[in-house]
Amino acid sequence: MFLESRPHKVYAYSIPVDMRKSFNGLLHLTREVLKEDPLCGDVYVFTNRSGKLMKCLVWDRTGFVIVAKRLESGRFKIPGVGVKRELNDHILRLIFDGIALGGS
Repeated sequence: MFLESRPHKVYAYSIPVDMRKSFNGLLHLTREVLKEDPLCGDVYVFTNRSGKLMKCLVWDRTGFVIVAKRLESGRFKIPGVGVKRELNDHILRLIFDGIALGGS
């Protein structure tokens, strides 16, 4: 998985995102809304309104990578409060597997 190389900070954007957004749209949200530097190697997580789709944006030293996942059943639920939620690698792996960890 894209988290294997080193520990990362993980930031989840709690407002639903139009999943037609690709690199430029997600980079804009990361810089302008989350106020983070996407070139630092941290992971930025975005979900859609239904909670069925998730995209993760990360810089891997040579370019940006988007990892997308669609759940066939269940919904992605990001725990915590606020627009920008800081998670850790372990929590992201659980969310990526579709495991509900608490309210959003």
